[in-house]
Amino acid sequence: MTFLSDRASAVLRTIGKAAASFIILLSALWGALALWYHLGGGAAAQTIGALLWAGLGVASVALWWRHRGASVLLPYAGGFVLMLLWWSLIGPRQERTWADDVAHNVTGTLRGNIVTLDNVRNFDWRSDDDYTVKWEQRSYNLDELRTVDTALSYWTGPFIAHTLVSFGFADGRFLTFSIEIRKEKGESFSAIGGFFKHFEMSLIAADERDILRVRTNARGEDMHLYRVMMPRAAMRSLFLAYLDEAQSLKNQPQFYNTLTANCTTIVFEMVRRIVPGLPVDYRLLASGYLDRYLFDVRGLVPGWTFQQLRDGGHITARARAANDERDFSHAIRRGMPGYDEDGYPSLQMPKQVQGRKRP
Repeated sequence: MTFLSDRASAVLRTIGKAAASFIILLSALWGALALWYHLGGGAAAQTIGALLWAGLGVASVALWWRHRGASVLLPYAGGFVLMLLWWSLIGPRQERTWADDVAHNVTGTLRGNIVTLDNVRNFDWRSDDDYTVKWEQRSYNLDELRTVDTALSYWTGPFIAHTLVSFGFADGRFLTFSIEIRKEKGESFSAIGGFFKHFEMSLIAADERDILRVRTNARGEDMHLYRVMMPRAAMRSLFLAYLDEAQSLKNQPQFYNTLTANCTTIVFEMVRRIVPGLPVDYRLLASGYLDRYLFDVRGLVPGWTFQQLRDGGHITARARAANDERDFSHAIRRGMPGYDEDGYPSLQMPKQVQGRKRP
C-alpha cells in the first residue's frame, strides 16, 4: 500500500513539474516575442535578445529536470520579474511617423443636436498606394440620423473580418467609423504584433466612398453590408459613444490588442452599454461570423432569412461597378435588404414572404 502511495505521489510530482515547465516555456516564448517587437537597436539586436531570452528559459527547464533542484530556476525567475517591469513601462504614444491613412484620429464636439467632426477622412483612392490625401471638417444633425449599417470586410478567409459601422442621415450622407491599428509608415498589420503592444489604436471617421471603396476596390477585400435595426435613441447613443471614444483617444492613446481591444470587441462594448444583456459569444472574436450573431440576437432587418440578408448585402461587385460614381453609398445599397431599388431606407419584405406574417 505504501509502495502504491509513493508511486502515485511520484507521478503527481512529475505531472506538476511538467505543467510548471510548460508554463515556463510559454513565458520564455512570450518574453522572446516581447523583445522582438520592442527591443531597440534594430533587427539584429531584437533577434539576439529574443534568442538569448528563449535560450535562458529552455536551459533553465533542462537544468531543472537534470538536477531536480528548483533553485536552478531562480535566475530565470529574477529575469522574468525584470521583464515584467520593463513591459509595464512600455506605453502608447501620440507622436510617431504615422501612415497617411491613419495620420489623424477623428475628434468632435457636440452643441445641441449638431456634431462637428474634425479629421473626417475623404481620400480618393486609385490604388492602395496611390491616393489623394484629404481630411475634412464635417457637421451632422443627430436628429436626422436614419440608419445604422454594419460592414464586414473579409481579407483573410471566412473566420476574420474587419468590422465597420456606418451612420446614414436624412440628407443622404453616410459616415463610417472604423477602429484600426495606427500604423507607422512602412508598417503592415500583424495579428501576433497586436498581442505585444506593437500598434496604437486609431479611430477613423470617413466618407464611405473612401473607407468602403478602398477595401473592396483598392485592396481586393470581400464585403458584406447589413442594416442594423436600432431605435433612433439607440442610434444617437451609439454615435455619441464613438465621440466619447474619440475624446478618450485624444486624452490618452491606447494600444490595439488583437484579442481584447479590436475593431469588433470595442464596438460590442459600446453597444452593450446601450442594449444591456447582449450575450458574449465566440463570434465576437471570430468576427467573420458576426453577421450570424447579429441575426441570432434579432439585430438585422426582419422578414428575411439569414442567407437572403447575406446574399443581398454582398456589395463587393456593386462597389467595384460604382467605383467612379459620386453617389457611391446609394449605389452599393440598391435592392439591399432594408433599402429600396434606389438605395434609400425601406423595410419592404422580400416578395416571397409579402402578405404573410413575419417570422
